[in-house]
Amino acid sequence: MLAVHFDQPGGPENLYLKEVARPSPGEGEVLLKVAASAMNRADILQRQGQYAPPPGASTILGVEASGHVAELGPGCQGHWKIGDPVMALLPGGAQAQYATVPEGFLMPIPAGLTMAQAAAIPEAWLTAFQLLHLVGNVQAGDSVLIHAGVSGVGTAAIQLTRLAGAVPLVTVGSQDKIQMAEKLGAAAGFNYKEEDFSEAAMKFTEGAGINLILDCIGGSYWEKNVNCLAVDGRWVLYGLLGGNEVNGPLLSKLLFKRGSLISSLLRSRDKKYKQMLVKTFTEQVVPHFSTESTHRLRPVVDRVYPVAEIQEAHKYMESNQNVGKIVLELPQ
Repeated sequence: MLAVHFDQPGGPENLYLKEVARPSPGEGEVLLKVAASAMNRADILQRQGQYAPPPGASTILGVEASGHVAELGPGCQGHWKIGDPVMALLPGGAQAQYATVPEGFLMPIPAGLTMAQAAAIPEAWLTAFQLLHLVGNVQAGDSVLIHAGVSGVGTAAIQLTRLAGAVPLVTVGSQDKIQMAEKLGAAAGFNYKEEDFSEAAMKFTEGAGINLILDCIGGSYWEKNVNCLAVDGRWVLYGLLGGNEVNGPLLSKLLFKRGSLISSLLRSRDKKYKQMLVKTFTEQVVPHFSTESTHRLRPVVDRVYPVAEIQEAHKYMESNQNVGKIVLELPQ
């Protein structure tokens, strides 16, 4: 099969398609014939040598995909049959023509969605769902500040915040992105290049502050985050795009607010946790992607590249221009 490959860590120019052995499904796994795989920041970090896949995971890039069940491994419980269209969360290996997946990581593709749209759901939407509900304990009426508001996770978090009866606010880097966020349901957007988002958030909440912050930026935002956090607010850190250094009185400011700073990752969590997350998401959220749902959710796809253009896709992601997900299509 063909798979995305790099021989040594570095820039996008190191990526190419390589013919490699097709994997065989192990105990409780299925073989997925991949139609499409969406990109994530983890792909860039792994390519740069900064983010190793979890132990035992494929070293091929890609953590989410859509496609069809091609083979059932020993010990599968009978939930899926050969030919079923599915979307899947993977610990690695999604950017290839075939990938093995634990059967509990598969989800049905909602009616009316293309393979590219389905590929844009698993990692981004499961991350957003996990951050809001399992980690951030979102409550109806909460104000939720979502950094990188039109990223894959951001566009999912806006819609899931609305579905939970809470109020989504976003930070983005342009007026166009504010308009896109508002179309998806954001109550307001703040352009971090033109204004202090913490002041804008305090103004929007009439001084009450933000109940829940979803933060993939880290270091460079710590002070503004804690300044606009509500008393007893929750600040969930799930990325470090703005660095990992904090210089200043973070702890005293956090203590003064009685704030909670919680960190979370998805890829490194164990199989049992991921199966529970996929099951809960399938039951509570997946029905809302179908065309009949009154609270219809939609995955946002910015661009679709043939996988042969993997270098261009990485360059585009690194330019931070995308609104929603960047998807790779695999040759069938």
